[in-house]
Amino acid sequence: MAEHEKITMAQAFNQALRDAMTADESVLMFGEDVGALGGVFRVTDGLTAEFGGARCFDTPLAESGIMGFAVGLAMNGMRPVVEMQFDAFAYPAFEQIVSHVAKMRNRTRGALSMPITIRIPYAGGIGGVEHHCDSSEAYYAHTPGLTVVAPATVADAYTLMREAIASPDPVVVLEPKKLYWSKDEVDLDEVQPGIGRAVVRREGTDATLIAYGTSVPIALEAADAAAAEGRSLQVVDVRSIVPFDDETVCAAVRSTGRAVVVAEAPGFASVSSEIVARVTERCFHHLAAPVRRVTGFDIPYPPPKLEHLHLPSVDRVLDAVDTLQWDDV
Repeated sequence: MAEHEKITMAQAFNQALRDAMTADESVLMFGEDVGALGGVFRVTDGLTAEFGGARCFDTPLAESGIMGFAVGLAMNGMRPVVEMQFDAFAYPAFEQIVSHVAKMRNRTRGALSMPITIRIPYAGGIGGVEHHCDSSEAYYAHTPGLTVVAPATVADAYTLMREAIASPDPVVVLEPKKLYWSKDEVDLDEVQPGIGRAVVRREGTDATLIAYGTSVPIALEAADAAAAEGRSLQVVDVRSIVPFDDETVCAAVRSTGRAVVVAEAPGFASVSSEIVARVTERCFHHLAAPVRRVTGFDIPYPPPKLEHLHLPSVDRVLDAVDTLQWDDV
């Protein structure tokens, strides 16, 4: 792939998989329809043709079996990469993930590692129906033993996928479905911050917007709209939910004294809740106002015609910013 070529996020994930499989023969890619079809979103397109059906292959429609198979492979020296075709399809595999994938290293006192990458196309914005648009990051983030990342840029899609596959421990990669077709001109050889680091995507002085995955573009749009109204909003892309980069996030909040967390998932007992708690605990004496949240509502994912009302929007973000106890409001 040429330097600084403009590619989609799906292509960046694809190239990360291709490069990892080229570099290490123990890397296998499998899941539902990932072989000849190349996956529902074509993220695995061409991998079976290039590496053969023994290294990129289709499985039965049995997510628990997919994960159990990955556990056995990892115990025997392989590096499986599995795709859960849609976010909510992963729930039948959840017992395997929580009981075995996340706990095997601890259970065996380090004798067995679980170098498994769990690819989960997540969140909404594609006009999908129930079981195709969940934001299930809180389940994984709450499970000790799992690393959880959510890229929002084309460059991060490549970097975080490569780091996930190289990790000796299990990593859940939340792939933002509605950003699969976003494009950017990137140099995939350029070193990006790795797992465990947040990034300031936009500087600002009045308030800090904190987001990850699908919500980062919304935060950036809100910052653009606020600038037109004379308000300077900083945007922090969390990138790595577990481990969480308290240092970068809290430094950003301390610099502005105000913060809004933006995420698609329902707000109750969520990753956004945890971010608010961490920021409040560490930045309390720097805050000019309580930390606000803009999230999905605490309901099952709505029908496609109503999802625009459910998802965080620029207007909802700006409304939250307006509540941050400004002297001019």
